[in-house]
Amino acid sequence: MPLLQFDASFPIADADAEAFAETVTDLYVEEMETSSGHVAVTIRDEQRLSIGRQEGDRLVFLDAEIRRGRNFDRKRAFALAVMDEIVARFDVPEPNVKVVFTEHAGENMMGYDRVGGEWNPDEAE
Repeated sequence: MPLLQFDASFPIADADAEAFAETVTDLYVEEMETSSGHVAVTIRDEQRLSIGRQEGDRLVFLDAEIRRGRNFDRKRAFALAVMDEIVARFDVPEPNVKVVFTEHAGENMMGYDRVGGEWNPDEAE
């Protein structure tokens, strides 16, 4: 039950946001070995963002709230895939894209009709 929260310093059209959310969901399913039905994506645009060494004014940050259990290589592969997508789709300089993972016990991730369980690689099947 991940919550992938994107903040961008520039406006993003609704259609572009929808397409980006679909792509991010697909990347999450592929890289993090899970199904898509529980992936939540938020996109907040025109935010005031700053990085000390930023290049230009286009920035995107991802706060990825995920269930614990995945190894570093899996998280890094997802982060790189998402950052590549942001750079290509939104013309954001590489140094201006950041990803932070916060891991939670499955039981701490809840929907109205369910409480998450611990992640295991078999759920992608």
